[in-house]
Amino acid sequence: MTDTPPVYSGPRRILSGIQASGALHLGNYLGALKRFTQLQDAGAPCFLFVADLHAITVWQEPEKLAAQTREIAAAYLASGLDPARSVIFPQSAVRAHAELAWVFNCVARLGWLDRMTQFKEKSGKHKERASVGLYTYPVLQAADILVYKATEVPTGEDQKQHLELTRDIAQKFNNDFGVPGFFPIPDPVIQGPAPRVMSLRDGQAKMSKSDPSDLSRINLTDDADTIAAKVRKAKTDPEPLPETLDGLEGRPEAKNLVTLYAALSDQTKEAVLAEFAGQGFGAFKPKLAEVAVAAMAPVTAEMRRLMADPTEIDRVLADGAERAAAVADPVVDEVKRIVGFWRA
Repeated sequence: MTDTPPVYSGPRRILSGIQASGALHLGNYLGALKRFTQLQDAGAPCFLFVADLHAITVWQEPEKLAAQTREIAAAYLASGLDPARSVIFPQSAVRAHAELAWVFNCVARLGWLDRMTQFKEKSGKHKERASVGLYTYPVLQAADILVYKATEVPTGEDQKQHLELTRDIAQKFNNDFGVPGFFPIPDPVIQGPAPRVMSLRDGQAKMSKSDPSDLSRINLTDDADTIAAKVRKAKTDPEPLPETLDGLEGRPEAKNLVTLYAALSDQTKEAVLAEFAGQGFGAFKPKLAEVAVAAMAPVTAEMRRLMADPTEIDRVLADGAERAAAVADPVVDEVKRIVGFWRA
């Protein structure tokens, strides 16, 4: 009978981040920021960073990158994240991320990275022109998670493959260096029916900051009038709303707007349909606009206040970086010892 190798026995930690590469929108709020706040409010120890190292895998204007970092941090704070309870920091300010990523580059296998579908999607037909960073950034993601020995990671559909890579790297490091249980094998956090928010102009395309039409998304910096106008102009179909979810099949725009109403009002989609069944979008859209403005206006107002005077943001980021490094640096020091690097 063989002994079962020890599993990680350290503290619970949750880690996630948002890339510092442009304006945030309603999809980011419902799919990430709102979830982070719920985890924090439930007492989870959260490490939440602004992923500026990941941002430069594609070209970023240097003079804009710091402002984009502050904007993401402002969105964290405006969404209800409390820097006294959650550690909020810029990724690049904690050098342990990059140090551990190099060790993990030597643990991960090329075949693992070759299977990463996001590189294929982002590089397109011209992968030879893509940066090496774009190819290897899943390894940096693994370092982001494991440098804090995070046990849980909020994960969307598009990131599940990357978390599997993180788990593989953690397991291989533990096995290769004979340190079972040193790194945790992090679990995905699937928190309720987190909505997949689609474009207001195309119910089959995900809401995205890269869409050339600003009418396709509700930005977190949009004021109440702009939010209401975008809801009124959202693409729909001529049929009334059905009584059941089955009636939304084949109606992507209708399904998206019902999903938005449910998420913004903290109801189920079934409850929304029970209220509006048989009504057309002429009646539904004004109600959706009211709900969207009520939910987003306070976030927008707080974001604008913070961005008008970034002193508070910078204070939060500096403090968060110091607290994050206090956790991450000892992990990297121990990794160096395990790997066999010279130590005085």
